[in-house]
Amino acid sequence: RDFPYVNASLDEDEIVFKQDINIGIAVALEQGLIVPVVRKADERNLLDLSKAIADLAQRARSKQLKVEEVEGGTFTITNPGIFGGLWGLPIINQPQVAILAAGSIDKRAVVVDDQIVVRPMCYFTLGYDHRLVDGADAGRFLQALKKCLQEFDEGLL
Repeated sequence: RDFPYVNASLDEDEIVFKQDINIGIAVALEQGLIVPVVRKADERNLLDLSKAIADLAQRARSKQLKVEEVEGGTFTITNPGIFGGLWGLPIINQPQVAILAAGSIDKRAVVVDDQIVVRPMCYFTLGYDHRLVDGADAGRFLQALKKCLQEFDEGLL
């Protein structure tokens, strides 16, 4: 909701801001990729999102998805990290204008309060359509994601 431009589309020259946040989740299959959609993702808590994603992924792999479950996405998340990749170069799933790629989560040495500590770290890449999303907006989106993850409250589960 804080970044409406990444949850929009272009209809010729008109910007269409989506009311719902329907997140497509890329799922690797033996013969390619499919992107089932978690509808109204912003209205779900983290546990419900996790269950919905697991259910869609399992049904995608067993070829039990309905056509409407792969339509209507407004933003996509892909995870090249599942294959060990640190980064990915995600390609926008049009008519969407943005896609987020999550790299592998690995323990790394980082500096926290002038101390070297080991922390799980992950790199994210945001692919976006420059006709609608500029680099500053994309940077602010990634900055907000980073802050949200770094300040994650397990009580939200």
